[in-house]
Amino acid sequence: VTWTYHPTRWDNEFFHILFAYEWELTEGEGGHYHWRPIDGGGADMVPMAHSDGRREPRMLTTDIALRVDPAYEKVSRKFKDDQAALSDAFARAWFKLTHRDMGPKSRYIGPEVPSEDLIWQDPLPEAVGEAITSSDAEAIKKSVLDSGLSVSQLVKTTWAAASSFRGTDFRGGVNGARIRLEPQRSWEANEPRQLAGVLEALEKIQKDFNEANAPRHLSLADLIVLAGNAAVEKAAADAGAEITVPFHAGRVDASQEQTDEHNFSFLEPLADGFRNYQSADLDIPAEHLLVDKADLLGLTAPQMTALVGGLRVLGATFGDTDHGVLTDRPGVLSTDFFVNLLELGNDWVATDADSTVFACTDASTGEQKWTGTRADLVFASNSELRAQAEVYASDDAKEKFVKDFVAAWTKVTEADRFDLHR
Repeated sequence: VTWTYHPTRWDNEFFHILFAYEWELTEGEGGHYHWRPIDGGGADMVPMAHSDGRREPRMLTTDIALRVDPAYEKVSRKFKDDQAALSDAFARAWFKLTHRDMGPKSRYIGPEVPSEDLIWQDPLPEAVGEAITSSDAEAIKKSVLDSGLSVSQLVKTTWAAASSFRGTDFRGGVNGARIRLEPQRSWEANEPRQLAGVLEALEKIQKDFNEANAPRHLSLADLIVLAGNAAVEKAAADAGAEITVPFHAGRVDASQEQTDEHNFSFLEPLADGFRNYQSADLDIPAEHLLVDKADLLGLTAPQMTALVGGLRVLGATFGDTDHGVLTDRPGVLSTDFFVNLLELGNDWVATDADSTVFACTDASTGEQKWTGTRADLVFASNSELRAQAEVYASDDAKEKFVKDFVAAWTKVTEADRFDLHR
């Protein structure tokens, strides 16, 4: 198939030819079907590739569709009549195709970076005012802990924002605070009703701080991270481990106009084993989806293990379910998940026909103790993950676990801080 009279020249001739002829279906030399002009139209117009001969232009069914489909016909006629419009549209589409997986424009380098912000680049505004100080951060964390929000609520909100990051195309993450915008605030995995309450409380803290401390400015994106950090520090302290979660200010808040709802909808998590969430329509083993999510976040097996065990005991589960919360003291950053998962003398039995939820009973008494999913039990059944779990289940691993959890937590919350990773 050759579409134009001048196949080595850039022009809009394709669209002129598309509308210049009436087309009929024909069988090509390879035994497949395409289209040619009826009554031998244009028979001497197209140069042959390997001889001096000439023949008629030809089209594929997908090309003919650009003429006969009512919506695409309008676009095709526009390009037929306006070469400049075609050139501009092609340049933009080509640029998007070749740069779509590079993330925000802030990651681009070189002299040819276009000045125009394009919506598919997930643009962010300039920072407002001066950055908050380290002493500001400590005061803000205290305000968060005094707000009445639970450790579970704070951790879940921060995780929901941060874990939207994808290392495959550098999209998502906390920066921009798009979790407060559509479509993220309505995603099922983010528990919209609970999320709205947490964001309302955080926005009040943000407003109060900014009114009292101008010209320093606290973005909601920075506050979301600080809130989760404060919860983790409290949970660690309650476990007897004093630790400060690293924090770097500088995030900004995007607007709804800077957010392409349609394209962001493709980031919606249909499963997140870290929260023990899986859409009912997704028929894939939870442990497979957990590893896939960890890979998107750029996590190693030990980091995934530490995060799952920590998020479980912090009660950061979808719908506040008890599945996988293998502890009598939720909200405390303990190693209980690993200790109780690997404890001898327990029987784990599927409670449903699909073997998605399991009940743990004491083998000697028959008393039910815990429930868990495949994303929990994989840390006992998979040899590599069990080895990781056994490290954290050790009596002397409490301090190591807290440090490892905080390191992995920070990696996720700062995954989209490309300015820190130059």
